[in-house]
Amino acid sequence: MNKKTTETPGGIVGKRRPRIVISGGGTGGHIFPALSIADELKRRLDADILFVGALGRMEMTKVPEAGYRITGLSVAGFNRKKMWKNFGVIIKLLSSMNKAKAIIDEFKPEIAIGVGGYASGPILKAAQKKGIPTLLQEQNSYAGVTNKLLAKKADCICVAYDGMERFFPDTRIVKTGNPIRKKLLDPLKSRKEAAGSFGLNPEKKTVLVIGGSLGALTINESIETRIKDLVAAGIQLIWQTGKNFGNRGTEVAKGLKGVVVTQFITDMASAYKSADLVVSRAGAASISELQALGKPAVLVPSPNVAEDHQTHNAKALSDIGAAALVRDAEARDKLIDVVLELISNKEKLDDMSQKISRMATHDSDMRIADEVCRILKM
Repeated sequence: MNKKTTETPGGIVGKRRPRIVISGGGTGGHIFPALSIADELKRRLDADILFVGALGRMEMTKVPEAGYRITGLSVAGFNRKKMWKNFGVIIKLLSSMNKAKAIIDEFKPEIAIGVGGYASGPILKAAQKKGIPTLLQEQNSYAGVTNKLLAKKADCICVAYDGMERFFPDTRIVKTGNPIRKKLLDPLKSRKEAAGSFGLNPEKKTVLVIGGSLGALTINESIETRIKDLVAAGIQLIWQTGKNFGNRGTEVAKGLKGVVVTQFITDMASAYKSADLVVSRAGAASISELQALGKPAVLVPSPNVAEDHQTHNAKALSDIGAAALVRDAEARDKLIDVVLELISNKEKLDDMSQKISRMATHDSDMRIADEVCRILKM
């Protein structure tokens, strides 16, 4: 019997064009990997892809900008510290579960992929109830509650760290790593060109400070109070403050040479290329980028995340000397001293670079697409 094929506008003649739901978001750490997976599935299968995100979150603008359709659920995270505030969250969850079921019924996906974030729970649960295959992408070294619940019926769980069988059925785990933005790997730009794009001297030691699109208050205040010590040590600084820090970074950097302050860095490839050392939160996507680029780092895990997963992520690196770990509560006292000590020790930086590079898993988007194709038998 000949295999049934479908010909659709924009599709490949004689080849089935699978319908795929990708759900999740909330932060760039979820959105950028999701878009990388989508791009590979589009390239390989010409898949018909629908994203499902959370209304009001950044995926609702970032996904359409990347050329994909998205629909939103009115879902939000639980307040773990003030449980009495969760009545509205429960109402939103029930509404989202109903809408997720309607999305699955209307779009009729052949597989649903969850990348983490508020929306992934309702949509993947709805898919599983319909008997639709599901694939989870767990980015962190410590699995979240939603993924642990969904894993019981998931067909495949793609992970970035060893030892994840303590959370998931080991027969369904595949180590794929976390997809990163392809443009970060641009080999054409030299360090001289990259540093020049920021008006910096490529011969001088440079520290890149990143804290996400909103910023990381602890990291920002640590830099703010001792920025002159960094400049006095001959260190150049690329400092992404995030929008929540306002103009405080710009004000404190006035008159200081070799300091670039910006709320958002559009050319992250050049920022990474310019840096000898990176100061960052310990989100899974950031760590995957550091691994792929072999960048020594000082990680300051956010304390405001579920299951304290950023600390677990950071320890996976710091325990083998691939990065330095400074806890958020200690950062204002210790962070700059750690930066000053590391930046002056080339041997230590080289050792960290080698160790973090060995942790990288390349072509993660292709590995995840391989699993999708296996499940779809394509």
